[in-house]
Amino acid sequence: MPVSNPLTAEIAATTARIVVEEGLEWGPAKRRAVREMGLPARTPLPDNDQVEDAVREYLDIFCADTQPRELRALRQLALVWMVRMAEFRPHLAGSVWHGTATRLSDIYIQLFCDDPKSAEIALIDHHVDYEPRTVTGFHGESVEALSLGSKCPELQEMIGVHLMIYDLDDLRGALKPDAKGRTPRGDVTAVRRVLEETAP
Repeated sequence: MPVSNPLTAEIAATTARIVVEEGLEWGPAKRRAVREMGLPARTPLPDNDQVEDAVREYLDIFCADTQPRELRALRQLALVWMVRMAEFRPHLAGSVWHGTATRLSDIYIQLFCDDPKSAEIALIDHHVDYEPRTVTGFHGESVEALSLGSKCPELQEMIGVHLMIYDLDDLRGALKPDAKGRTPRGDVTAVRRVLEETAP
């Protein structure tokens, strides 16, 4: 395992603070950290594993009293949307799945559809207001997402929910373990199991 560069570790720590305190996504948070620290724009950035470790450390130190309840509320809200969109094989990803989310985090649910328009039609049929947008997918490619706001009863806040549209064929590759050997996303059964395991 490579020895962590002290400067990279400091950037990761600053990135973690921005992610947790402001709810910024990791890419923009890394770039903001470099600016805040007065470093050149070309400064090498920490990788996502380093940032995730720093986020977990920050949460343990500063948010241990609040974050587990907020994470649970977000997972419960994610499950509501996964059940609603069950026909599109929904999988929860991102910080809500990995356990680093707070009340400022958005929910990312990946749908695997035979027909990419079918999920959009389902939202229209349910009279859900959404906004189509393009986000970065799990292979770094551009992916269409249907973004909406959903009230989280436990947090009494509107939470951003992003339904990312993938082709059904992408599902097989989506379940391969990540670099740390973890499942990178979870289906309805997996999310229910995590909620049961972490019940207060």
